[in-house]
Amino acid sequence: MSNRGRPRTFDRDLALQRGMEVFWAKGYEGAQLVDLTTAMGINPPSFYAAFGSKEEVFRESVDHYRATIASGVIRALQEGQTAGAAISAMLMKSIEVALTGPSGGCLLILGLVDCIAENKPLRDYLKGIRRTSVMLIRQRLDRGVAEGDLPQDTDTQALATYYHTVVQGLSLQARDGGSRRDLYTAMTLALKALPGSPIGAKTGRAGAEPTGSPRAARSRRAKVTAR
Repeated sequence: MSNRGRPRTFDRDLALQRGMEVFWAKGYEGAQLVDLTTAMGINPPSFYAAFGSKEEVFRESVDHYRATIASGVIRALQEGQTAGAAISAMLMKSIEVALTGPSGGCLLILGLVDCIAENKPLRDYLKGIRRTSVMLIRQRLDRGVAEGDLPQDTDTQALATYYHTVVQGLSLQARDGGSRRDLYTAMTLALKALPGSPIGAKTGRAGAEPTGSPRAARSRRAKVTAR
């Protein structure tokens, strides 16, 4: 007689999505097993049978977040026609992600912040992902230098580190309740460090709504309708 085991009675992908939302809202340390099983709609035995452990479901949640929520940030960085447009689009998308989270911020930045020894493998896992983000930013800036968007003597490593730091700061501000305008103000000021930024040149003042933002687009549509 074959031993096929008990068939699953839940949608694993949906359960993972809900688990990711719990971690995004509460962080790894704050998310308790009961929070996860309640959100997923499963009992503890099914949880362990499907995911193995809280640590493993967190890793899967992070991977799911990168493949869905965070993927738009990377696309924005890669699709910008110039280095300035790419960095601007990346920051705007980062703001949108940070403001739409369950409690604000980015899972990759705020998902695990404590430094207790037992969490070191997960902390290193997230650090590795963040280092990859810096590398991708630098690659886009290097491309900007090669294509003439940026001066040949641009320190792309320093700029990449700086703009990733800005993304981290925006995430923290969103978690602390910062408004969209507050975050756009910080972004506008940060973009002045990059030659050829489309926002710094077009707004001319901190706090102005970026021309590529969703709110700015709605405002333009409203003006056209009013005419």
